[in-house]
Amino acid sequence: MKPEDYITREEKYGAHNYHPLPVVLKKGEGVFVWDVEGKRYFDFLSGYSALSQGHCHPKIIEALKKQAEELTLVSRAFHADVLGEYMEFACKFFGYDKLLPMNTGAEAVETALKLARRWGYRVKGIASERAKIIVCSENFHGRTITIISMSTDPGSYADFGPYTPGFIKVQYNNVQELEEALKEPDVVGFLVEPIQGEAGVVVPDEGYLRVCYELCRQHNVLFMADEIQTGIGRTGKLLACDYEAIHPDILILGKALSGGVTPVSAVLADDEIMLTIAPGEHGSTYGGNPLAARVGIAALEVVRDERLSEKAYEMGVLFRDEMNKIDNPMIKKVRGKGLLNAVVTEPHGDKVAWDICLALKENGLIAKPTHDHIIRFTPPLVITREQMLEAIDIIRETFAQF
Repeated sequence: MKPEDYITREEKYGAHNYHPLPVVLKKGEGVFVWDVEGKRYFDFLSGYSALSQGHCHPKIIEALKKQAEELTLVSRAFHADVLGEYMEFACKFFGYDKLLPMNTGAEAVETALKLARRWGYRVKGIASERAKIIVCSENFHGRTITIISMSTDPGSYADFGPYTPGFIKVQYNNVQELEEALKEPDVVGFLVEPIQGEAGVVVPDEGYLRVCYELCRQHNVLFMADEIQTGIGRTGKLLACDYEAIHPDILILGKALSGGVTPVSAVLADDEIMLTIAPGEHGSTYGGNPLAARVGIAALEVVRDERLSEKAYEMGVLFRDEMNKIDNPMIKKVRGKGLLNAVVTEPHGDKVAWDICLALKENGLIAKPTHDHIIRFTPPLVITREQMLEAIDIIRETFAQF
């Protein structure tokens, strides 16, 4: 089969809810992927940060294979030998009392919303059905009905209503709007991405998160950090919140928690919050399955043992420094932290970010635009200096074509 045959079959039998680059991938290793014709590419999307440890990391794959031969699923109707080990490891890794395991990022966000509301009723004392959660403009937390109800992007919510109530929307990176919203007595939580990935790697002002955290403390409101994309080393720290010495009341993790091999997500919180949910009040058949638990441990061990947070910091500085040296009218701005970076582009005639990504693909590097004019560059954290410089040469030469 030719690449177009694979693509045609997908389009014929699959829902048209994605717009992929016209490349059909077959194999991955480290920072590279290969298509069905054997051409090699740098992967500069990394599964939206799920592949921070690189494609098919040997340690994670070995953990997956070993566990798959022993036990894959019991459901939470029974105990599994590895689940407690995973929970203890992750809780100590991030500094929390309890972990609630789920599968996908959106499920983890939904879990956090339920926890915040339950805490608001059972601990803070909000009147029934009155709890409100503050969210930010241009957020992206997933695509469930409740999550799109807090979106400000028409592409996410248009014609999917009626919407779930209970959210107050404020401008991201605007302390004054948050402070005003916190005067509402029924607010139980503030949900925020430390860096807005889907919005185009929007980095807030230095100190913004810390001030928000302190304001939440003053108003007895939970600070809820969605670190699904930014967490687990991606930004150059274990968590992006670590840049401002913040310990979120509710921490939401996913993507790299799996090393890109099976769906794994988690919500972490201390007992006062987590124990407001009792047996039968929340769960998932696959949440915390033995396969996911063993993979989760291995994925975190790789980040720790290979110092991937530190590598992300160093390679991020190199990437932004080199990109800022490129003199090209299509490059408007380079921004990011660690290896979560984006280039904001200017159209050149009829050429836009999508055309640049098509040309990058032809030159051996794959990345995707977001919001039409922004290209995210988020390679696996295992990338070496030599590989990074080679990839930057590809990007430089591609922009020169325009």
